[in-house]
Amino acid sequence: MDVQETKAACHDAFAELASPACIQDPYPFMRWLQEHDPVHRAASGIFLLSRHADIYWAFKATGDAFRGPAPSELARYFPRAASSLSLNLLASTLAMKEPPTHTRLRRLISRDFTVGHIDNLRPSIARIVAARLDGMAPALERGEAVDLHREFALALPMLVFAELFGMPQDDIFELSAIVSAILEGLSPHASDPQLAAADVASARVKAYFGDLILRKRADPCRDIVSTLVGAHSDDADTLSDAELISMLWGMLLGGFATTAATIDHAVLAMLAYPEERHWLQGDAAGVEAFVEEVLRCEAPAMFSSIPRIAQRDIELRGVVIPKDADVRVLIAAGNRDPDAFADPDRFDPVRFYGTRPGMSNDGKIMLSFGHGIHFCLGAQLARVQLAESLPQIQARFPTLALAEQPTREPSAFLRTFRALPVRLHAQAAAEVRVVVDQDLCGTTGQCVLTLPGAFRQREPDGVAEVCMATVPQALHAAVRLAESQCPVAAIRVIESEAGDNHCTNPGPTPSQADAERHAAKDLRNPGEHDGTI
Repeated sequence: MDVQETKAACHDAFAELASPACIQDPYPFMRWLQEHDPVHRAASGIFLLSRHADIYWAFKATGDAFRGPAPSELARYFPRAASSLSLNLLASTLAMKEPPTHTRLRRLISRDFTVGHIDNLRPSIARIVAARLDGMAPALERGEAVDLHREFALALPMLVFAELFGMPQDDIFELSAIVSAILEGLSPHASDPQLAAADVASARVKAYFGDLILRKRADPCRDIVSTLVGAHSDDADTLSDAELISMLWGMLLGGFATTAATIDHAVLAMLAYPEERHWLQGDAAGVEAFVEEVLRCEAPAMFSSIPRIAQRDIELRGVVIPKDADVRVLIAAGNRDPDAFADPDRFDPVRFYGTRPGMSNDGKIMLSFGHGIHFCLGAQLARVQLAESLPQIQARFPTLALAEQPTREPSAFLRTFRALPVRLHAQAAAEVRVVVDQDLCGTTGQCVLTLPGAFRQREPDGVAEVCMATVPQALHAAVRLAESQCPVAAIRVIESEAGDNHCTNPGPTPSQADAERHAAKDLRNPGEHDGTI
């Protein structure tokens, strides 16, 4: 279903978000929801909010207008919970608790996740980043392609998690392989087989953490699990093993898959917007601004998996949400709401420069970590990993480029990847020529004509050939990304050795297979493509 067809009727936004078109680029559909159905009632009866103001209000109103489901209501909101370990573990997590239970549990764990505590991990995180880049360097320097998603984006948060929780590295890599199955099973549209697979994976995770707790109790170390096993020496309150297992299970699910997705999107942003890389070469505030804009543009968790139950009838934008209804929020849509962020599809770190984390310079809140009492406990840990990674990647591999199109996971909930192949582009002196088929393009190739250089157009055959004798090396990635992201496959990039300054015939129009390959884009909105690099 494309956006035009969706305008006729949308019976279930969750199903639409799971469609192949939305997996590749969900933002046109999200914009349609905001404009036409901002308080959407899905086929399941779940309400979905997509406007920034409504999402922000719902986050803040948790505990007043909204609450988490009580244990006695679990079967109502999770009909399969009676037989599902994963759904029962989800129900026991901190995110599902309400005061005073939430207050008690959050107090016990949050003192170990303060900004100061996490900042103390920066040297260790920087060391892990450097080691992972060292491991990638030989293959890249030989001209080979490397899967940055597997070798870095996934590996870094896993290794940080292992160090933070005192786990052997082999153990965390084993657990990481099954997290995606759990996350898919927890999605509102999960099938029975997906939920069954999630339960098998959750049983393995639960057994592992139960054993880890026993080991830390017998031989405590300087890690968070050891600290939580003994609570705090000055605190009479303690966490039960069941409470601790559910917390660790929740942290594992929420910790590294989302961080890995954001690292992938941050690297794609570096390649797509080379003119913005200067943010990664200056002060800490510039790096933080770049990180916040990545988090805004590409929220790793598209919507909330945790139900918020209406405590009374709520009228919102002309729609009555009845008491006891299950309400979710479409975080990714709120982050691109034009009423909150001007020109929301434009990547612009200046929005967040010099402000406190998560707040734009005009006072709007970036929603990726939530807000209110259920604000993400690991937000600072994710931010530090990104802030330590991106400048090192930029400094170590300034000519990094896509080796081929990234492959996305077919998930409506997590906007993440299966593979992100990259390579080093060493032809600094090569000539780059861009050929634009104007019959396909319809915009006279504006997205490449905005690049500096000398341009020539051949008329009247309908093909514009743009020849650039010298393209700055920093712009090579942008040219290739323009080619890969052209929604109609109108752009071809031709490289030749330096000194070969004549423009050759551009050749035949790209095949349908090429058109379909180029139609899969990452950071840009095909329905709103503005023609800029």
